[in-house]
Amino acid sequence: MELQNIVPWGRTLAEYRTMFMLTKEELKGSILGCGDEPASFNAEVKALGGSVISIDPIYAFEKEQIAHRIDEVMAQVRIKADDFVWENIPNPDALYTMRMKAMHTFLEDYAQGKVQGRYIHEELPTLSFKDKQFDVALSSHFLLLYSTHLDEAFHMEAILEMLRVAKEVRIFPIITLEGKKSPHLDGIMATLKTLGYLPTIEKVEYEFQKGGDEMLRVRVNL
Repeated sequence: MELQNIVPWGRTLAEYRTMFMLTKEELKGSILGCGDEPASFNAEVKALGGSVISIDPIYAFEKEQIAHRIDEVMAQVRIKADDFVWENIPNPDALYTMRMKAMHTFLEDYAQGKVQGRYIHEELPTLSFKDKQFDVALSSHFLLLYSTHLDEAFHMEAILEMLRVAKEVRIFPIITLEGKKSPHLDGIMATLKTLGYLPTIEKVEYEFQKGGDEMLRVRVNL
């Protein structure tokens, strides 16, 4: 893995709450974030007294290396501005300010968080955690979004591993980088149902990438 292949995108607690429909009670439980990147989510939840463990291969790098990458990502956003919904975030300049604030919060927390075991250099589809260690496992802008890079077999292995360590899994969004429904989604849902899980597609109040306003929720089918 090389740093230039990583797209760091710092999202906030407010965004996580709307993307995953997280309640105040759920934020008090144990949460695993898979592919959290330089989000301020972990630091913000900790400040509220909650518990989040974030995993990401980017946590192998130093904070200065991570910070350098966001300028390159923002350049691409400005070029492809028509692919996004500019409502809650009015324009690319406002987005840059928002992302830099989130990243700054993450970077300020990063060293301490690594010592405390809240930021762990680990990646799907293999996790080191105990069975049902978490109340919920989240995948923000990784699974399904990168469907052209990662095949259906990888997705199934990753989701089942998340279900091993958590009581529930939520994945957002369910579209690809190209803005189309993931070609893996139907097969994944069918396999999960066969295995006894209850996968549902749920509308959320968050939409930044056009068409990206739905979440995949997977629970045990009781």
